Amino acid sequence: MSVQQIQIRATYMRGGTSKGTFFHIADLPKAAQVAGAARDKLLLRIVGSPDPYGKQIDGMGGATSSTSKTVLVAKSTRADQDVDYYFGQVSIDKPFVDWSGNCGNLSSAVGPFAIRCGLVDDLVSDGIQVVRIWQANIQKTILAYVPMRGGCVQECGDYEIDGVAFGAAEVKLEFVAPVDPSEPLFPTGNLIDDLEVPNIGTFKVTMISAGIPTIFLNAEDLGYSGCELQGDINSDIAALEKFETIRAYGAIKMGLIQELEEAKTRAHTPKIAFVSKPQNYVASSGKEILASDIDLNVRALSMGQLHHAMMGTASVAIGCAACVAGTLPNLACGGVQKESVTFGHPSGVLKVGATIEKIDGKYSIIKASMSRSARVIMDGFVYVPSDVME
Repeated sequence: MSVQQIQIRATYMRGGTSKGTFFHIADLPKAAQVAGAARDKLLLRIVGSPDPYGKQIDGMGGATSSTSKTVLVAKSTRADQDVDYYFGQVSIDKPFVDWSGNCGNLSSAVGPFAIRCGLVDDLVSDGIQVVRIWQANIQKTILAYVPMRGGCVQECGDYEIDGVAFGAAEVKLEFVAPVDPSEPLFPTGNLIDDLEVPNIGTFKVTMISAGIPTIFLNAEDLGYSGCELQGDINSDIAALEKFETIRAYGAIKMGLIQELEEAKTRAHTPKIAFVSKPQNYVASSGKEILASDIDLNVRALSMGQLHHAMMGTASVAIGCAACVAGTLPNLACGGVQKESVTFGHPSGVLKVGATIEKIDGKYSIIKASMSRSARVIMDGFVYVPSDVME
């Protein structure tokens, strides 16, 4: 039987320091309009996974954790939201899509994409359009403040973020109550825990569920300075295996998984990061970062690799953790109470804020905020062999 290609409406967008293929759910083949194996199989093929060569040459992915991503958007089923947003982190070399978390960077592109698709009512012609986004993966609200001009999304501008070569229009994001008040911000109830990892060691860790479940360690406990770039970590296979083992044991301690093997199918969450006091360093672009301009240094891994900048959701975790006195990120800042922090990452710096209340000894995150930018790169159709839907 002859197999033909089928076309599917799609938009390729940059959001923050990530890129991904965006879809209006109604534009997907009927079988893929609902969650399940058919949807995952289609998205894997579109992105170009699984690829044993690790290049995703035959798909839209860019062979990094920052570019092997997909986003689905639909008119919200909730009266208090504009759109429902699903994020899929696509494994590069394995046949699975991880729907367990969010992408904070691509969240900045969801509002502009939803407006382009006609999914947002009562648009302002000029000014700021607030798009109420229901992040369906994690059941949380994100408010995107999208600049408008002449009834259309304003994409061009001079707002620059480290990790992106060109300027664009600023999109402010607010992550509303990133941790439900009924849920613990610190899953173990402690600001710092001892995490025992057999055959590796015992580490001081801060584990937090804001933004995305994240495990923070001290850089020096791992033998690092906190100023490392991708080449310093990603070329060290033994180090990557060590990080993955620590991540798996941390996931168990956070209650995210029950058995170590489960970590293999939950590669997107939790994240693992290491922190240090502010230090001078040279970013991957050659830009000099001064200790006086930052509160702390943070390096984080995503999908088993050191991230080239910082994941948006991990940035929320950093901001929330650093604003609670006594956590490892906060101690790296000097141990003082803060409402926002500027941290250094491999590509430069990023400022995040968090509004936190403590009532009867319990921490509650009112909101976390940061600014990103977003831009449409390609709009049209993606093509896949028709047998992917069989």
